[in-house]
Amino acid sequence: MNKIRLLLFVGFGLLYLSLGQGRRSSLIVQAEKPNDKAALSTLKSLPTTIGEAQIRARILHETIHGALQVIHRDFFQEDESRVIPSHSLEDVFKELNRAHGVKIRWLAVNAKAMNIDNEPKTEFEKMSVKELSVGKASYEQVIDDQFHYTGKIRLPSQCLKCHLPMRRDNRDRVAGLVISMPVKSHGKAE
Repeated sequence: MNKIRLLLFVGFGLLYLSLGQGRRSSLIVQAEKPNDKAALSTLKSLPTTIGEAQIRARILHETIHGALQVIHRDFFQEDESRVIPSHSLEDVFKELNRAHGVKIRWLAVNAKAMNIDNEPKTEFEKMSVKELSVGKASYEQVIDDQFHYTGKIRLPSQCLKCHLPMRRDNRDRVAGLVISMPVKSHGKAE
């Protein structure tokens, strides 16, 4: 249990830094509806440039990917665990969306989606699947003052027992982690 606490402490510390909490405003507490553009546009923790959004998305991706791998390795036991690690992290995703307007979700790429919600829905997500399927590490795009980033998540063999039960080769399989966050006026600092 101490390992879990340490892992969560380190992971959330990195998330805290990556989301620009040094500039946190009390307005974050007021923005309970992350889809309220007026509330989000006044948050001081919004990335001011596309470059800043790219850095934040990459740090979030690496933090979540690393946490997922460690939780799987150290705590997930196939016959004993009640919840799979990727599903447990969805609570973290909900809080990041509520508090910061950062939307995160899993994306099926070249293995079976265990949850229909992980199928690609938008054109950006469909393009992400194509790019990750051919070996790219990530794909990103800005659409309407929203920075969208998809990074690959390696699926280890214990994941493939369910995601690809009838596999006939040892090719690497991946999923995607979609991270979307608002940016201020397409990369122009205000």
